[in-house]
Amino acid sequence: MRAMILAAGRGERMRPLTDHCPKPLLEAGGRPLIAHTLDRLAAAGYRDVVINLAHLGEQIRAALGEQHQGITLHYSPEPEGALETAGGIRQALPLLGDAPFLVVNGDVWCDHPLTPPANMSTASSGALAHLVLVANPGHHAQGDFGLKGRSVVLEGGERLTFSGIGWYNPQLFQDLPPGRHALGPLLREAIAAGRVTGEHYTGDWRDIGTPERLSTLDTELGQR
Repeated sequence: MRAMILAAGRGERMRPLTDHCPKPLLEAGGRPLIAHTLDRLAAAGYRDVVINLAHLGEQIRAALGEQHQGITLHYSPEPEGALETAGGIRQALPLLGDAPFLVVNGDVWCDHPLTPPANMSTASSGALAHLVLVANPGHHAQGDFGLKGRSVVLEGGERLTFSGIGWYNPQLFQDLPPGRHALGPLLREAIAAGRVTGEHYTGDWRDIGTPERLSTLDTELGQR
């Protein structure tokens, strides 16, 4: 199975840190955020990872090169700020192949093992996505979706926040034309059709979206 790290964002909430450094290269514990994610992907057995690039993207390519701990890195350049999440994934489909794949936001810290769920092992399983959901953080108290057993629902169930970690069947994106597309509408349509599963992860998860959260993580990793 292949994976993709979303690394094309401008990182507005991280300014001024991201004025001259792309957010995935900001350091916590003495290493770039994206390096921590790649370490976890390598440990989980992924061997091909796609990274989309836009804002200061060539810095990411220069820093990471073509290999990381046995992973071959592939890059999907995008126009600055043009494609959003689903548009970026859709553009990268030729690099991701025909089988389900993992997508991880470049600005999350999580100790999830990233082991593929059994229902996403083949493209013919029927599920279009499997989402990792977490308890609602203080800055997103309303959550995103409900969870009933293993089914993600729009209403009812336990209200949780999408972690930015999910496995996707390429069929979810195949009808999108090239260009700018948000992920939310695609997911809501698939959820309404009963084709999205999920899990409630209770381990360590952080949205490293502000300088304060980055500083907190940096301090904690430095103490480990």
